Amino acid sequence: MTSTTLDRLAADTSMGPVTLDVADLDGMTAFYRDAVTLQVLGQDGPVVTLGREGTPLVILRHRPGMAHAAPGSAGLFHTAILFPTQADLAVAVASLATRAPRSFTGSADHLVSQAFYFDDPEGNGIELYRDRDRSRWSWVHGQVEMSTVMLDPQAFLREHLDEDVLAAPVSGAVVGHVHLSVGDTRTAKEFYVDRLGFDATAQLGGQALFVSAGGYHHHMAMNVWRSRGAGPRFPALGLGQLDIELPSADDVGALSERMRHHGVQLRDDGRTVTLEDPWANRLHVRVAGV
Repeated sequence: MTSTTLDRLAADTSMGPVTLDVADLDGMTAFYRDAVTLQVLGQDGPVVTLGREGTPLVILRHRPGMAHAAPGSAGLFHTAILFPTQADLAVAVASLATRAPRSFTGSADHLVSQAFYFDDPEGNGIELYRDRDRSRWSWVHGQVEMSTVMLDPQAFLREHLDEDVLAAPVSGAVVGHVHLSVGDTRTAKEFYVDRLGFDATAQLGGQALFVSAGGYHHHMAMNVWRSRGAGPRFPALGLGQLDIELPSADDVGALSERMRHHGVQLRDDGRTVTLEDPWANRLHVRVAGV
């Protein structure tokens, strides 16, 4: 599941905030604040940062001159927000069901997690989920067992939502994983596993690839369900940047050296590394907490 060699990402790797380029800053801020139940952590002109308990999860950048991406383009499939308990997840799901019922696109039990899916007003996918305890995950030959089993959202809310839960203080949350639309999974594996240093944890033929560090079920995923054959992205609304957080400056430096060795163009200011994957999805790699 994991590796300690220098060509792997550190076991304590995690995902940072996802930056979205948006046309309607006020409307998108209201959606993520009031429906998704994130808190506005700050605003700097055309940039709004939202999160939980001081942790940024979604950053909205106002880009009114940008067009929407063409159908079939690479880019963001969804941002997955991880909640610590089923009750915390139920509160957020109930809020979206009440304030933005048409945003709901589905739900599923993935064996490792329970997940609910939505689209924001500009078509960016969102997953709200809660992990099962790692002791209940099943691994076979380094691959984690995941599936898509029906999860009844109404039954989930009846079981986990009550007046005490609704009255409880807002809990923390993190970006658990980020799922991308790409042109093909072979190229995705070459970049994200062979070069960047994630471990492949699951693969659905040539349709989807799941990768992680430290034995997590996945920190990132790439699929071709809506984007098979897509080339590099043109500037458009949607994904602006995703952040990957490493535990130390040495880890960031090692990643920079590794990507340079593979001929990947990047910017390295000594604290952060910025690079693009083969579809021009921008990755910002930095030390956690910096």
